[in-house]
Amino acid sequence: MTTPVRALRAVRVLIADDQMMVRQGFTVLLNAEEGIEVVGQAVDGLDAVDKVAELAPDVVLMDIRMPRLGGIEATRRITEPGGDGVKVLVLTTFDLDEYVYEALRAGASGFLLKDASAAELAQAVRVVAAGDALLSPNITKRLIAEFSRMTGAPRAPLKDRIGDLTERETEVLSLIAQGLSNAEIAERLVVAEQTVKTHVSRILVKLGLRDRTQAAVFAYETGLVRPVGY
Repeated sequence: MTTPVRALRAVRVLIADDQMMVRQGFTVLLNAEEGIEVVGQAVDGLDAVDKVAELAPDVVLMDIRMPRLGGIEATRRITEPGGDGVKVLVLTTFDLDEYVYEALRAGASGFLLKDASAAELAQAVRVVAAGDALLSPNITKRLIAEFSRMTGAPRAPLKDRIGDLTERETEVLSLIAQGLSNAEIAERLVVAEQTVKTHVSRILVKLGLRDRTQAAVFAYETGLVRPVGY
């Protein structure tokens, strides 16, 4: 008799939005996806912070504009150092650069507009849960322009902020900031994808960063990467 293979644990999701129809709609869409389970809903930022402590989700879908406590500050509290590694995926109807930038600065691992399809939403949850960065494709270009505008000069000397990164790790960091995946970086550098994964892990540890999104933010803020054409 064949022993059944134990299924991988589903990605646990908390939905934080002040509109009940939005919360319920996302709940229905995500619960219909294999490997994803909505474990709770929060009506505002304060409720989201409390529910994260209570329910221990893997990913929080976070609205930006909510009463009592907005999504950006709630994201900052949830992802603060010493936390449980909960990932935040910001969902909003406000397609504005300032929100994108501040959400990522606050610790969000991804950003997606609310008009995304069910498939895009589910994929976004999986990508963020896996520790990868996610940005809505139609705002990535403007986000890069915003980084360029807001960080006209590095906030501290580059050599002081990149710490003891090796030359290759610095190169990998710059490619992360340009939006390349591990596979694309491996192809560009003519190395194995596992080698790239090792470099990424070391970069995050050395710089004290949470994920690839924070690494990209760091690269632009330090001036390591400057957007072409801006």
